[in-house]
Amino acid sequence: MTATGTAFEVAVHTEASLGEGPTWDPATGRLLWLDILNSRVHTHDPATGRRTVRRTDQHVGAVKPRAGGGLVLNLRDGIGLLDPDDTFRWLHREPVPGRRGNDAAVAPDGSLWAGTMRYDEARGGGTLTRYTGDGTAETVLDDVTVSNGTGWSPDGTLMYYADTPTRRIDVFDVAADGRVAGRRPLAAIEDGAGFPDGLCVDADGCVWVALWDGGAVRRYTPSGDLDRVITLPVPRVTACAFGGPDLTDLYLTTARVGLSAPHPLAGSLLVVPGAGRGVAQPAFAG
Repeated sequence: MTATGTAFEVAVHTEASLGEGPTWDPATGRLLWLDILNSRVHTHDPATGRRTVRRTDQHVGAVKPRAGGGLVLNLRDGIGLLDPDDTFRWLHREPVPGRRGNDAAVAPDGSLWAGTMRYDEARGGGTLTRYTGDGTAETVLDDVTVSNGTGWSPDGTLMYYADTPTRRIDVFDVAADGRVAGRRPLAAIEDGAGFPDGLCVDADGCVWVALWDGGAVRRYTPSGDLDRVITLPVPRVTACAFGGPDLTDLYLTTARVGLSAPHPLAGSLLVVPGAGRGVAQPAFAG
């Protein structure tokens, strides 16, 4: 195992309350990310340094590119679509009092796998749901507490998932129709090392996971062995994704919510140049 504590750079110095969901958009050459609790969608262009910030009407847990242009949003009350002309419409609206959207990911078949959680983080109060491009919804997991990182192996035969309070990264087998079965642990985060939050999978099939209250991002091999740790000065690392034109830069979102004396970089977007080699992510087919 290798470890490093100084390899990161600051991509965007800001004070997001709950920075989350980094996603590289190859169509625009920009990184998408968000601040859940301040209802803001951010973009960052690493080539020019240009940033944009868009406010949403509800707390937003995830944002992903759409195949036809525009964005899909995992909002408090369901799944929303932003068209290329900035027109908003609901794809699937299902408000549940006390619950909001959280992390989401797009599967190799273009479906959106969107998680939810209760604001009070009540045990079993969240879900993981699969949405197709026409808005059809299928609940995959209905006993989730804090639905977080979801990702697929490069060949699409495995899916990785983290329900944060379990302290585990789980792995599923993926069938030909895209459905999953055979849930089992890949790796467990030991006491005192934090909690698994957002994750991504690299071209070697290794799983990178951000550690909430762990001040680090870890890489696990497909067999579950820990082989790399990148330590950071901010305790609440929330998610990770490969970006840049060659998908070799690892972007990390962070949070400052709940910290009595947050580090000056808490809430910023960080990047580890040349961390590895990512896999191009599909756009939502809706």
